[in-house]
Amino acid sequence: MKTLTALSIASIIGCTASLAHARDLGPDEALRLRDAGTIVTFEKLNATALAKHPGSTITDTELEEQYGKYIYQIEMRDPQGQEWDLELDAVTGQVLKDHQDT
Repeated sequence: MKTLTALSIASIIGCTASLAHARDLGPDEALRLRDAGTIVTFEKLNATALAKHPGSTITDTELEEQYGKYIYQIEMRDPQGQEWDLELDAVTGQVLKDHQDT
């Protein structure tokens, strides 16, 4: 019983810690960061993603703060119907992740 309780507490602490390191930013905060020049414009970030997958359509975007870094997440669908998930460093515009959604 003690082992089960310890595992449950460890699991709760782990989930809470991971939640504390990722935070979705609302539109007002995202625009404030863009206008202050803290992050690259959304147009440039979107263009970077589209250059990786020409002819694709952006289906969703989200700006998050993870571990003190601003991450721009993009979901795309290419002309063949394949879905792609990209993560870009919103400050530098560098592509951090680019993988096919399965």
